[in-house]
Amino acid sequence: EDEIAQHGGGSVQVGGSLRLSCSASKIITVNARRCMGWIRQTPGKEREVVAIASGYGLAHYTEYSDSVKGRFTISGDTKNGLFLQMDSLNAEDSGTYYCAGDTATSCSNAPADWRYWGQGSQVTVSS
Repeated sequence: EDEIAQHGGGSVQVGGSLRLSCSASKIITVNARRCMGWIRQTPGKEREVVAIASGYGLAHYTEYSDSVKGRFTISGDTKNGLFLQMDSLNAEDSGTYYCAGDTATSCSNAPADWRYWGQGSQVTVSS
């Protein structure tokens, strides 16, 4: 059974909003510190960790890349999984978004360090 199952994605016009979600019941727990995040692959660019949530039940800490800060919001818990609310989308946000998880106590900003990956969700922002 896959550890992470993603949902959401789609197409939206510039300035619009989308919400991504993933379930990761085998990873998110109140009994241990975990890292969950959203990593994106946009055309012509390296993979980028855009949002991180960490802690026991993901309640401790959130972090955002400069490219999405103030526009994207990560949230999650043991019951509902992980979400990424994306507002004020622009064309540069188009790409494939991956829900990722890791059991490390310190969350990495390097995509290669993340152990568990969802299948990816396509996001297309058009003008």
